[in-house]
Amino acid sequence: MGSDAWMADAARRWLEDAGATVEGGPDRAFNALPLSGVRVSLAERGRAVCSLRVPAHLTDAEGNWHTGAIAAATDDVCAAAIMSVEGIIKVSVHYDISYFAPAKLHEEVEMDGRVVEQKGRMTAVTVEIRKKESGELVAIGRQWMTASRPRGSRSKI
Repeated sequence: MGSDAWMADAARRWLEDAGATVEGGPDRAFNALPLSGVRVSLAERGRAVCSLRVPAHLTDAEGNWHTGAIAAATDDVCAAAIMSVEGIIKVSVHYDISYFAPAKLHEEVEMDGRVVEQKGRMTAVTVEIRKKESGELVAIGRQWMTASRPRGSRSKI
């Protein structure tokens, strides 16, 4: 593995593990709910791409993928894209999402997260979510994220 390849591999494992069931607990851990059943198709430096079929427990009364679940999944994919570059999960300091079309129960969507810029400890990342079959845009999320403490800091919170 190249010198930075471990970070992309860590991002892939983190996304895959986020969609895994938890032994001895409820069906899924809270953080795993938005990525239930995720399949990672690409994890490389600065990019994370995954897809999932919208499960029933993440839909609203009309059978649409719940906007809160979309926002949480977007946040997770942003974090994985950053992990593939920096090897750490960062915290959001600015987050916005635009919704364009609903995704329905059992519809497959693809989430494509990309690091677009780095300035000091800040990293900008975007995620596009599209319906896999038609390519129709479901949502776009944008975030600025930062390390919760300086690199190399060993202080405990």
